[in-house]
Amino acid sequence: LWQGLADGTIDCIVSDHSPSTADLKTPDFASAWGGISSLQLGLPAIWTEARRRGHSLEDVVRWMSQGPARLAGLSRKGAIEAGRDADFAVLAPDATFTVDPADLQHRNRITAYAGKTLHGVVTSTWLRGERIADHGTLAEPSGRLLERNN
Repeated sequence: LWQGLADGTIDCIVSDHSPSTADLKTPDFASAWGGISSLQLGLPAIWTEARRRGHSLEDVVRWMSQGPARLAGLSRKGAIEAGRDADFAVLAPDATFTVDPADLQHRNRITAYAGKTLHGVVTSTWLRGERIADHGTLAEPSGRLLERNN
């Protein structure tokens, strides 16, 4: 997968965020629920592995922001420039943290990343130019339906 990202065969990284309860995690791979709680950890998890493999933060932005916006036909998303929505995360790329499931903002806190040290601490999150999270403190964001070419 990393080679596909490097050579452009794969042009984006996305998540369906499908966490599961412990009772749905079974030893039978064919019947086990496939999701894990990772939405909150997606950027640090990808950045940790990308930097280890010699990729830049610009590569990660292309894969996790520009590519998905283009694929979904969301022309106001995926870049910070005039006429776009100004959705972004402020990242301290060299800072690290160890994943503690108790700190996750998910209902079901089962995660494959428990106890792992990741690079990249998100210090704030912005939606349409408004800060919606600052050092883990969430504001009440107002959502809206996204349609292609919006």
